[in-house]
Amino acid sequence: MNEVQYLTASNPYERLKELGIALPRPPNPIANFVTHVQEGSLLFLSGQGPQEASGYLHTGKVGLDVDADEAYEHAKLTGINLLAVMQDALGDLSRVKRVVKILGMVNAAPDFGEHPRVINGCSDLMMAVFGEAGRHARSAVGFGSLPNNITVEVEAIIAIEE
Repeated sequence: MNEVQYLTASNPYERLKELGIALPRPPNPIANFVTHVQEGSLLFLSGQGPQEASGYLHTGKVGLDVDADEAYEHAKLTGINLLAVMQDALGDLSRVKRVVKILGMVNAAPDFGEHPRVINGCSDLMMAVFGEAGRHARSAVGFGSLPNNITVEVEAIIAIEE
């Protein structure tokens, strides 16, 4: 598992480049909702999952079909998709003032207990991209199932510069 990487770059785009991450197009909603809603200086991001740019979805029950290390990487990929939605919504990731709250959901086997470790994949990414502004409040919980049997889903609340 990866630790939080503190980078030398001064803005989110340079940090993404240092991490070797190119943002994909934001995934399309899978049902009757929008990817984000801005209300005042808060941006509410709908849940995203571990979808590759090709459209491939990582699926399975964590703790049964998928181990915690692999699910950590799925949560990181989900964070990349959240960043793609932020970019689409804001036009510039430098407008992110703070990652306020993350809710991470894990499609977990009944006896799985490492939900926080899995969702660290997304949290570590947010801190690597935004530095201290990426430090957030968070819940990491297990569910009996998630849409399309995806391994993880993450939603976020972001404070933005007006």
